[in-house]
Amino acid sequence: MTPFTPYQFGSRETKQAIEEDLVFAPKFDENGLIAVMAVDAHSDEALMLAYMNEESLRLTLEKGQAVYWSRSRKELWHKGATSGEFQEVVEIRTDCDQDAIVLRVIQHGGGCCHTKRSNCFYRKVVVPKSGGLVKLAPAE
Repeated sequence: MTPFTPYQFGSRETKQAIEEDLVFAPKFDENGLIAVMAVDAHSDEALMLAYMNEESLRLTLEKGQAVYWSRSRKELWHKGATSGEFQEVVEIRTDCDQDAIVLRVIQHGGGCCHTKRSNCFYRKVVVPKSGGLVKLAPAE
């Protein structure tokens, strides 16, 4: 059996390389995090926004399931490990400067959101026509 070699990310040496080369070189922010949008692989519906650090991104690649970094708990968060609401990763995309990630996932279990809804974006912002308090309404 061949020993497993940890996944390696490319260097971020030039803008040209980051934007055009075919080597994944994610840019983590000053806190060591990168924003990750999970979308349903079949419907393209936005499910949730979370963050990954380098370790959780590598674990996601290894497991084929989403592993995030919980900013509030300051720990790895294997989505679904306790709830059964796993996200099976179908595809990983990055933007032009590789500082954001989109996970195309198959959502397993009852839902994605901790509120037990199918996604975390269940409300929309309602902008009042003449100023005043900005409110929320159910998204349709």
